[in-house]
Amino acid sequence: MNNPWNDSLNFLKKMTLRRGWNFAIVVASYYVTRLLRKPVQWGLPVMLSIEPTTACNLRCPECPSGLRAFTRNTGNLKTDFFRRVVDELHPDLLYLYFYFQGEPYIHPQFLDMVRYAHERNLYTVTSTNGHFLDDARARQTVESGLDRLIISVDGTTQETYAQYRIGGQLEQVLQGARNVVAWKHRLKSKRPHIIFQFLVVRPNEHQIEDLYRLAKEIGVDAVKLKTAQVYNYKHGNPLIPTRERFARYRQLPDGSWAPRNSLNNHCWKLWHACVVTWDGLVVPCCFDKDATHRMGDLKTAPFREIWQDSAYRNFRRQILKGRSAIDICTNCTEGCKVWA
Repeated sequence: MNNPWNDSLNFLKKMTLRRGWNFAIVVASYYVTRLLRKPVQWGLPVMLSIEPTTACNLRCPECPSGLRAFTRNTGNLKTDFFRRVVDELHPDLLYLYFYFQGEPYIHPQFLDMVRYAHERNLYTVTSTNGHFLDDARARQTVESGLDRLIISVDGTTQETYAQYRIGGQLEQVLQGARNVVAWKHRLKSKRPHIIFQFLVVRPNEHQIEDLYRLAKEIGVDAVKLKTAQVYNYKHGNPLIPTRERFARYRQLPDGSWAPRNSLNNHCWKLWHACVVTWDGLVVPCCFDKDATHRMGDLKTAPFREIWQDSAYRNFRRQILKGRSAIDICTNCTEGCKVWA
């Protein structure tokens, strides 16, 4: 593994006085909210997730993209619309995550959009299944200025990997990671910070130790173990790990299952971050995969107006009254716990 401080220092270099002030007042408004028990929102988001595409090449069983199960419209992010959003928000925004649903590298202008955000000194991140990192795109990824590259590696053998990443080829993913590592060395670049993300499910939990070895051999920068959200958990699910540490759910005395952590009636994510779909809908967080809680539409209103408008205020008020009454919150641990 490489020096973990490189990524942290790179992130801090993106901070400006204006972004620092925005972050400070966002944090302050969150704690004032918790103190007063009524929604107070100062500043603009510190982090924004934007969706390059809803398309995906795999068929993962707990993913709307993989299941082809969206009820909302599907498509690709328009580059001119993306630039308009970035131009509006980049003075205050710090962290731009190119992901919501779908596989970002399917979008033909994805790396052009990364470069555009990089030129505005935003910390840029994406999450990929790793099947599109051939030699040419690996080089383009490094040259785009992407700061963090999260590659899903949910198994260390093809048999195990394919049980969740249906339709995927593990060796193609690993070769893609090798390609990016090689181009970082050739171009003498510390970016992107490469993370192998391992979604811990029952079929792969026995391979966690092997993943660390594999990551070290390839030369990626870090490994992150992520707990898995499953939709049908109440009667158990074959994806729930047996190792309690990595399970979001626990079995109750009557034999049914429930989320392991309690739902607190506050949500930091709703104060500092939000999600924009490929077609400009603003939704509160990544758990609203079908964009059922629409805070506004950037095609018809500027972001600042949406962020402070009645729909957002009412949703924040609902959170404070009780997250258990909001459908997208009932299967969320705010947030999903990740172990390094």
